[in-house]
Amino acid sequence: MEQFITEHLDDVLEDLRRIVHCETPSQDKTLLDAGLAEIRALACERLGEPAHEARTPGGAFGDVLELRWPGSSVEAEQPVTSVCHYDTVWPAGTLSVWPMSIEGDRLTGPGVLDMKFGIVQTLWAVRALRSAGIPHAPLRLLLTGDEEIGSVAGRPVIEAAAADSRVTLVPEPSASGQPKDRRKGMVFADVTVHGVEAHAGLEPENGASAVHALAVLVPQIVALAAPERGTTVNVGTLQGGTGRNVVAGQAQCLVDVRVTETAEQERVADALRALSLPEPYRSDERLRLELDVDANRPPMNPTPASEAAMAQLKQVAAALGRELAPRMVGGASDANFISALGLPVLDGLGAVGEGPHAWHEHILISGIAPQTALLAGMLTE
Repeated sequence: MEQFITEHLDDVLEDLRRIVHCETPSQDKTLLDAGLAEIRALACERLGEPAHEARTPGGAFGDVLELRWPGSSVEAEQPVTSVCHYDTVWPAGTLSVWPMSIEGDRLTGPGVLDMKFGIVQTLWAVRALRSAGIPHAPLRLLLTGDEEIGSVAGRPVIEAAAADSRVTLVPEPSASGQPKDRRKGMVFADVTVHGVEAHAGLEPENGASAVHALAVLVPQIVALAAPERGTTVNVGTLQGGTGRNVVAGQAQCLVDVRVTETAEQERVADALRALSLPEPYRSDERLRLELDVDANRPPMNPTPASEAAMAQLKQVAAALGRELAPRMVGGASDANFISALGLPVLDGLGAVGEGPHAWHEHILISGIAPQTALLAGMLTE
C-alpha cells in the first residue's frame, strides 16, 4: 500500500491542491456547494460513479453527501464508513494570501490538515487496494459541511450511517501519527444581557448597564470549571456597549466548556441554564438575561465496540511495522457522536501535522503513505 501511494504521490498532492483551492468556509453556502461539487467530481474520477448517492440539505450551511461504492469481497456486505467534513474555519479570501505550498516535507494551506487530506486519503486508500487486487469492504464516504460549527445537519446522518456500518473511520488529523481514542465533550453557551442605554454623564440613572450585569456573571461561569475532573471553562469573547460615554444596552459573552465525563457535561449545562442575575441587577426590570446553552458533543471514551475496532487497527499497524499508542485530546469531532451510541469508531486516522485552525497549519508529506496504508488496512479487515 505504501509503495503504491509513494509512486503516485504527485497525483495525491495534486488532488489535495484541487480541493484545498476550493474554499469552503463553514458559513458560506455558495462556496460550500461549489466545493462539494468539486470533491464529488474528484471522487468519481478516482473511484468511478458511486453505486448509491444521497444528499441531505444543510439549510443555510453545507449539505451532507453520501457516496457508496461496492466492495470486492463477497463476504463483506456492511460498508465501512469514512466520515469527512469539507467545511473549514478559514474565511473566503484566505487563499489569496495563503495558497497551498510545499517547503521540504511540510505542505501548508488552509484546511490541509483539518481535514481535506482525509478526503483525498480515503479515495487513495481504495485506489491502492484496487490496484493490489486486495479484497475490501464496500465504502461509504460521508461528506459533511458543518462540522466546524456543531454538525447540526450532519449529526443525524452520521449517526444513521454509523449504525449501518461495520466500523466508522474518521480521518481527522492524527496525534503525531497516533489515533485518538478519547476526546473531550463540549458545551457551548451564549450569555446575553439586555439593558437600557442612556448618557453616562447626563442621566446615568436612566440607564441599566448590560455590561455591568454581565461582568458579575463571568466569575460565576468560570467557577464551574473542575480541572481535577477534566472540566475546563473558557469565556472566549466578551463584548457589549457602543461607547465609553453610553450606558450599555447589550452585552454578550461566548463560553466554551470541555469535559471528559458525561456527568460533568450535564452538571455544567444545567448550571449554565440556571444562571440568573444577582442582586441588585435581578430586581431591575430593565435588565433581561438570555441564555442559549448547547451540550453539543458528548465526550468520547473507549467502549467495547471501539476497543475491538482499535485492536483490529493495531493488528493492521503491526503488519505495517508500526506500533500504535492511542492518545487523548481536548478537541472534539464527529466521532464523539458515534462513540456515545456505543458503535465502533476509529478517530485520528488522518494526516500527520500541526496547527489546525492556525496560520501554521500543515501536514508532513512523509506521513501521507503510512497513514493512507493504515486506513486502507481497515477496509480489508
